This record gives sequence, C-alpha cells and structure tokens, in this order.
Amino acid sequence: MEVLSHAAIIARELGIPAITEVTSAMGMPDDALVKVDGTAGTITGSENR
Repeated sequence: MEVLSHAAIIARELGIPAITEVTSAMGMPDDALVKVDGTAGTITGSENR
C-alpha cells in the first residue's frame, strides 16, 4: 500500500530525500537513538542511549 503524505510530496518537489511510514519505529522507546539515511532509505536504531 502506497500512501502519499504532504511531507513526501514537498520533499519530492524540493528534490530532497524523505522517509515516511516507518511502522517499526512505533515500537521503539522515546529516548532511543536513531540513525536515518534518507538517501539509502534506511533507518537503524538502538534502544539504549
């Protein structure tokens, strides 16, 4: 299922990378460290600060 968000549309118009709909991020604690690579389209995280 492909969902367009306002942020994704603006990012496309500006030619900048964007990552949306990261459902797996919902299970991470609020203080988790997260690395987002918009060019590669990857997100990695650690639950420990």
